[in-house]
Amino acid sequence: MNATLGMAALLLTGACTSALADETTLRLKDGAEAVTVRAYCSICHSIDYVQMNAPFMKRAQWDAEVHKMVKVMGAPVPDDEVAKIIDYLTRNYGVE
Repeated sequence: MNATLGMAALLLTGACTSALADETTLRLKDGAEAVTVRAYCSICHSIDYVQMNAPFMKRAQWDAEVHKMVKVMGAPVPDDEVAKIIDYLTRNYGVE
């Protein structure tokens, strides 16, 4: 009986969590690189991380963050896309 209740609770929790994880309402600011940013950044984390960090990040910080994601965290971003992502984040979410 306890196992059945535990499984039911687990399934209910999973259903609630997946409903909260829907990011269809999150939208990046328009820009040529918005599709690139969404494609690469959302592989590893929610796109709301960009919006949460925006009030604090200058170009140097976006640069460091993107390079950390690639070199330390292993984000699969091609070298020729890194500068485009940094430019987009700085232009649309930077404080400079």
